[in-house]
Amino acid sequence: MTYLVNSIGHVEIDVTDMDAVTREATGILGLHVTRRDAGQIWLASNGRTTELVLRSAKANAVRCVGFEAVSVQAVEEAAARVPQAGCRVLSEKPSLDCCAAGVVFATPQGHTFEVHAPIPDSIYDRRHFGAGLNPVRMDHVNITSPEPAETQRQVEQIMGLKLSEKLVDDGLIWMRGANRQHHIMGIVRGQPGLHHYSFELENFGEYCRLGDLLDQYGKELAWGPGRHRPGDNVYAYYVDAAGVMVECSSGMALIADDDNYQPNIITQLKRPENVRALNVWGTPAPQPWLAHHFPYAPAPQA
Repeated sequence: MTYLVNSIGHVEIDVTDMDAVTREATGILGLHVTRRDAGQIWLASNGRTTELVLRSAKANAVRCVGFEAVSVQAVEEAAARVPQAGCRVLSEKPSLDCCAAGVVFATPQGHTFEVHAPIPDSIYDRRHFGAGLNPVRMDHVNITSPEPAETQRQVEQIMGLKLSEKLVDDGLIWMRGANRQHHIMGIVRGQPGLHHYSFELENFGEYCRLGDLLDQYGKELAWGPGRHRPGDNVYAYYVDAAGVMVECSSGMALIADDDNYQPNIITQLKRPENVRALNVWGTPAPQPWLAHHFPYAPAPQA
């Protein structure tokens, strides 16, 4: 199946305290505000119009995860596939007015996704050296689903994502798009929600800065630094003021020989014996990281 989606597009979060989340997103993660309207704040790490959208709300929840299509025509094709995959179209207009096209849809498992045209990107205005880290881009999300294999089927059918790797019991599944990055989406077994979103860092020294910045804000690392076996990326995690898990990632593997690649199936599931099947440096995931859950806001009813 042909890829309709290239990469992660943006994440929209409902938050009760816009100032607190913005303060950490700029001061720790190093994003910059690109738009501030009544009830919403847009942030980005580079020259894109936005990567993270905060919406003022009465409860903290993920509103939508957006994926960037390879073209406007790909958005139209994805929209046609939504009903065929057993999902429900919520809107055939983009949620972001900077996008030329978009389709927003809900899954039976409780997720709201969007496939949208590429977000405008000023490629010569990518570096923003503020008080926080210097991330390159948002590079992936991990969502939680009560039926991971069914969610996999939906994103394969609607977006053309492909399987890169998974646990043999479907407890964790990694899916890639047209940019050939090992995964732009992870699917974790659990109640519908967002486990984390991730921004890419350029060098390992930024992880030292992350630890010190978190200390200044009275926070701490939730896990890491370490190196994941699936994807081969370096990682560190913390939890922001809204309760969202944020990953800082570096060096995600690329799957160049896409046509001949065979997805890896991880069969060693017993903990702690399987630590190095998942983490090269042998550090097991702590229980709070494993149990973390940030809920999805209910999708609008027809």
